[in-house]
Amino acid sequence: MAARRRAKRDAAAGARATAPAARVRMTGAERRQQLLDVARALFAEKGFDGASIEEIAHRANVSKPVVYEHFGGKEGIYAVVVDREMQSLLDRMVSTLHGGGPRELLEHAALALLGYVDEAHDGFRILVRDSPVASASGTFSTLLNDIAGQVEYVLAHEFDTRGYDDKLAPLYAQALVGMVALTGQWWLDARKPKRHEVAAHLVNLAWNGLSHLEHKPKIQYSGRG
Repeated sequence: MAARRRAKRDAAAGARATAPAARVRMTGAERRQQLLDVARALFAEKGFDGASIEEIAHRANVSKPVVYEHFGGKEGIYAVVVDREMQSLLDRMVSTLHGGGPRELLEHAALALLGYVDEAHDGFRILVRDSPVASASGTFSTLLNDIAGQVEYVLAHEFDTRGYDDKLAPLYAQALVGMVALTGQWWLDARKPKRHEVAAHLVNLAWNGLSHLEHKPKIQYSGRG
């Protein structure tokens, strides 16, 4: 009898040990973050048009109404994902444009953007696509304009101290930011050479060009136009 009772107890204990653990319910904030992480990966993989609420819900292991409850639809969750990525990149770039000399600032800015491409490539893929949805932060082009505005402030000071027309600072700021951003898009897939090498070559072109600026450049070979 005692042996049978022990056997039953051991069997019950074994059943409890092998039984699946009860699913832990997420808080609203945790569920929202999970859905954003899932959607971010899906939008990077398939783009806005290729992604669907059904697949977001499936990957998150929830029903579609849960996604609608948090974001109202695909446009809503996409806009939040884009806003977060734009703010993350803007914070990285702006934080590098304080202190140090002009060349040091160029190096830090180039490394910051390439660092974002390297470490948050899903986010960068989402940003550089043509967004069909207006987000609170605007578009990738408006983000680059914001960054160029910060660079413009630095360049205007440098132009003024070197006797150049500081009214041209916005033009050069757009050119510099555009050069780095476009190279970042190319490097997103190429991934060669390494990040610091790419940054060094970008700064080499920008700095050596800026250090030998003509005060009043003119087109020398205009052709027949």
